[in-house]
Amino acid sequence: MRTVTGLFDTHDRAKDAVAALEDAGIPSGEISLISPDRDDSDNTAAGAGIGAAVGGAGGLLAGLGALAIPGIGPVVGAGWLVATLAGAAAGGVAGGLLGMLTDAGVNERDAHVYAEGVRRGGSLVSARVDDGQVDAATAILAQSGSVDIGDRRNEYEAGGWSAFDESAGPWNPADRDAGRTIIPPLPR
Repeated sequence: MRTVTGLFDTHDRAKDAVAALEDAGIPSGEISLISPDRDDSDNTAAGAGIGAAVGGAGGLLAGLGALAIPGIGPVVGAGWLVATLAGAAAGGVAGGLLGMLTDAGVNERDAHVYAEGVRRGGSLVSARVDDGQVDAATAILAQSGSVDIGDRRNEYEAGGWSAFDESAGPWNPADRDAGRTIIPPLPR
């Protein structure tokens, strides 16, 4: 089994990716979804709002639950990665999301960007697939709108970021636009 992972700017795109992976025959038990559980994120509304948004869905999204991830804060998620994180937290195991991703075979440099992306309000979809499904699963994530991880790394590094820091605490949404050029609307 190999792990294929995508970072999405919105929960809705991540949810669409999960559905597309399931439609392609990847078992829901091999797919994970993690999204921030914050009222101020750009994702679907927090907590009950996300639950309501996917409550009628089958497959993976029917098992959505909440937990806290060190350095990220409260999240909602489902799947094998969330179960692994919850088990590690219950057992007092350090490492959080970064450790779980690298243990699952994700390149450490990319795992830092994925963890930081979730910290900053993105949604993560990760699937364990057979070698013969890697290309198809990767294409599904891209077609569903996953960000280019290299471009996102460059964007973060341009703002002074170097690596995910679990001790930094949850992202401050007021900092979301730091480093971005804000172009005001044209007058009418």
